[in-house]
Amino acid sequence: MTALKSSSLKNHFLIAMPGMVDPNFAHSITYICEHNDDGAMGIVVNRPMELTVADILSHLQIRDFDDQFGEVPVLCGGPVQMERGFVLHRTLPDKWDTTMCVEGDICLTTSRDILVAIAHHQGPDESVIALGYAGWSAGQLDNEMAQNAWLSVKANPDIIFATPFEQRWQAAASLLGVDMALLSAQAGHA
Repeated sequence: MTALKSSSLKNHFLIAMPGMVDPNFAHSITYICEHNDDGAMGIVVNRPMELTVADILSHLQIRDFDDQFGEVPVLCGGPVQMERGFVLHRTLPDKWDTTMCVEGDICLTTSRDILVAIAHHQGPDESVIALGYAGWSAGQLDNEMAQNAWLSVKANPDIIFATPFEQRWQAAASLLGVDMALLSAQAGHA
């Protein structure tokens, strides 16, 4: 257990290598919310869907929200439980019913109350809303890392909350000094 704790990827970005063939993760950046002996869980933060926040609010019968939410895309957070919603945000964790503090002020909330607050401009100033999540069983992510499927780097909240979606993959790689355009799609081992 000690070895895994020192190599936990919690509060890190997983950056898909150019050779990633899984369409759920090709050119993706995933923010890891939990990584322990039981597995890992994260939210893909650069895959906007055609669905908007207004669509979600309407579906949940949350009323009296601004038209601006019709312009805010919902993210495809990953291929697991696509019907389940997640709000990744920066705020104090004790304000919402079901919130997990990931690191510092970065939290993940799954309760409806945060969406009501967001709709009425009483929610966190910085947030992304996603449907679904990325999940790995025990040891699976560690195995994928050993196979060079991902790069990892400590997360920078500005990439999640302030960088345009289409720039996030390269921006995360830049934290490592890597230009993704220069990487080969073929992985190798020395």
